[in-house]
Amino acid sequence: MKGFELYEPTTVKQAVDTLTKLGPKAKVLAGGSDLVAGVMKDWVEGAGMPLPSALVDITTIPQLRGIKVDKTGATIGANTTLTEVVESKALNEQFSLVVQAAHSVASPLIRNFATLGGNLNQRPRCWFLRGKEFNCYKKGGDFCFSVGGDNRYHAVIGGELCYIVHPSDTATALLALNAQAKIAGPAGERLVPFDNYFIGPREDVLRENVLKPNELIVEVFIPTPAPGTKQTWMKLKNRQVYDFALVSVAAAFTVENDTWKDGRIVLGGVSPVPYRATVIENQIKGKNIKSGIKQAAAVIRTVARPMSMNAYKVDIAQNMVERTILQALG
Repeated sequence: MKGFELYEPTTVKQAVDTLTKLGPKAKVLAGGSDLVAGVMKDWVEGAGMPLPSALVDITTIPQLRGIKVDKTGATIGANTTLTEVVESKALNEQFSLVVQAAHSVASPLIRNFATLGGNLNQRPRCWFLRGKEFNCYKKGGDFCFSVGGDNRYHAVIGGELCYIVHPSDTATALLALNAQAKIAGPAGERLVPFDNYFIGPREDVLRENVLKPNELIVEVFIPTPAPGTKQTWMKLKNRQVYDFALVSVAAAFTVENDTWKDGRIVLGGVSPVPYRATVIENQIKGKNIKSGIKQAAAVIRTVARPMSMNAYKVDIAQNMVERTILQALG
C-alpha cells in the first residue's frame, strides 16, 4: 500500500477546511473497508483517478454518528455503522427497508466498522476498473473494456461510456424511501434528495455522486412513511455468503382497496446509479396490484439494453420486481 498523511479533525468545519486546504490529493476516510482495504491496497489508479496522498479521518467527529427518530422521520449520522443501523429498534419499527438493506451488506465483521456514508459513496466494483492493466474511461482512459470483454455483471440500463453498476445496497433502499443527504462544504450545508445525489457516466464518467473534493456527507434523513406503507427488500447475489447484488429490488408503496396508490420501486445491480423504475410505477399506479404487477414488471424490458453476456439480468429484474411487490402484500 502507498504511504499517506493522516488528518484527524474533531469537527465538521475542521474536516471541510482540511479538505479545502489539501485539495484533490486528499480523500475522506470513514470505516475504510473500500478506500483503504480496496482502492489503495490494490493500487487502483489512473490519470482521472489518482491515489490519495492524504486521508482525512472523519470517524473522530462525534457529530457524525448516531440515530435519531422522531415524528418527522429518521436522521442517521454518516459515520453510523451498518451494524448500528441493523440493531436500531426505532429503525426496525418504522424504516425496516433500510435495515433489511444494511443487513444484506457484506459480513457481520465488515458491518461492524463499515459506515452508512461509506456504503453510499463507495467506488464501483467493476473488475476492469479494479484491475491495474485496464486504463478505462473511469480512470481517465479512452475505452470501456466491458463492451467487448466479460460483462456478465455490468449494467443493462443507463450505461454509456462506462457500464458499471452502483454497488451500494443502502443507496437503493434510501432512494425508495425518498430520503435525502445533508452535505457540508465551504459554503455551509445543503440538502440533496437521493433522486439527485448520484451521477451516471453520461453526466460525468469520473464521478458517482455530487460530492465535491472538499465536501462530505454529514447525515441522512428519511421522512416518516405514510401510514400503512409497505416496505420490502430483495437481493439476489452470486454467493449466499457476503456478495454484491446481481439484482436487488427496494420498494415502498401504499395500497388502497388492493390498488397501488403511490410508491417507489428502485433496482440495484442493473445501472450505474440506483435505478428508480418509474416506468413500472407509472404502469401499476391506480391498478389492482395482484392482477397488474406481472404486466407492469415486464415494462422494464422497454428501457433495458443488455450487453453480450448479461441479458439474464433483465429476466431476473422483471421476475424479482413482481415477486418483491407480491411478497410485500403478504
